[in-house]
Amino acid sequence: MSITSPNKLATALEPLLPRLELDGAGISLVAGLTDAAAGVARLAEAGRMPDALRLVAHALPKREAVWWACMCARAVPVEETPACDAEALAAAESWVRRPDEAARRATMEVAQKGGFRSPEAWAAVAAFWSGGSMAPEGQPVVPPADHLTGVAVAGAIILAATRIKPEKAEDRFLRFLQSARDIADGGAGRLEPENV
Repeated sequence: MSITSPNKLATALEPLLPRLELDGAGISLVAGLTDAAAGVARLAEAGRMPDALRLVAHALPKREAVWWACMCARAVPVEETPACDAEALAAAESWVRRPDEAARRATMEVAQKGGFRSPEAWAAVAAFWSGGSMAPEGQPVVPPADHLTGVAVAGAIILAATRIKPEKAEDRFLRFLQSARDIADGGAGRLEPENV
C-alpha cells in the first residue's frame, strides 16, 4: 500500500481570490471551483497565464513558493549575473533549506543590495515576508501580511518570464507552470536553464 501526499495546490480557492485582483472575466472563469489546482487549470486553459501563475504563487505553501521563484529565476539566467543577484538567490534557497530566523533576515539584506530589480531579489524578499517580523531586530514585532510572500513570488515569476527576451514569455509561462505542478506534487521543480 503506497501513501501519496496530497497536491499542495489542492487548497481552498475562495480565500485566495481577493489576492488575485481578477477582472470580471477571470472571476467568471473560476466561479464555482473549490480548489486552487482547478483554478490554475481553468485560467491556464483560457490563456490567462499571468493570472494562473499568480494563483500558484499564493496557493503554494510559502517555502515551496519561494523555491519555485528560485527555480524560475535559474531557468532564465543572464549572461553575467550581478553578484548581488547571485547572493540573493543563494540566500533565498538557503532559507528554503533551513527556514530559521537568521536565514530569513539575511534574505532582505541581500535583496536590498540590488535595488529589488531582479527575480532573484524578489525570491529573497518573498522569503523575508514569509513570517517573523519586518521590523529591525530588537524593535516591536511587525508581522508581514499573510499574502506578501505570494505577491513577491508572483513578481519574481513575471520578471523571470520577461527578462532578456520578453517575446519568450508565453513559452516560459508554460515551463514555469510545469515546474509549479511538479513542486506541488512533491518534486523539486527544476528547469533546464535557457542558453544565454
